[in-house]
Amino acid sequence: MTRQPKQDRSRVTRSHLLEVTVDSLAELGWSATTMSVVAQRAGVSRGAMQHHFPTREDLITAALEVMFDARMEQAREESTDLPVGAGRTEAIIVRLVEYYTGTLFKAALQVWSAAASDPGLRARVLPLEERFGRIAHRMAVESLGVDDSDPVTHRLVQATLDLARGLGLADVLTDDSRRRAEVVGQWAAQLDSTLVRVSSKTA
Repeated sequence: MTRQPKQDRSRVTRSHLLEVTVDSLAELGWSATTMSVVAQRAGVSRGAMQHHFPTREDLITAALEVMFDARMEQAREESTDLPVGAGRTEAIIVRLVEYYTGTLFKAALQVWSAAASDPGLRARVLPLEERFGRIAHRMAVESLGVDDSDPVTHRLVQATLDLARGLGLADVLTDDSRRRAEVVGQWAAQLDSTLVRVSSKTA
């Protein structure tokens, strides 16, 4: 039987630790996601984990960054499946809301809450949050096919992202899917009509 090269095993272990960390944050919360808990859930020794991530902060920020990159790459691939014409705007907003209702967002929310009272952690998390916001905004602009240099359009896109984030927060404690679908449908209709008016004025 061919043994897996040590370097490959190391990458697999590192990736597994990051996935387990995100799941633990989403399920157990910040306080319970300790190095020992992650090591146990991942099925590795504490020493093996610290070989990859010396501190808890190293582990958690790396987990968020890697999972964020993976989610954004998935979103780029999914963007080719969006409908053309009627229903496209609503489909785009649904996708944006999904960014804020999944496991990654719930995990990130735990870290953001902890960072509010921990200056060291906040210094690590802020660049990730800013990067996420920039990329999410750019992807929304590209999917909608709008001119982001127009101030009104820029604010509308940002408002859409703020709405998606708010709906994600509402979903943390209870299943808010029915109301969320209604809000998304109403905002999509409003956004469509407003963007048409803005486009006609700048044409």
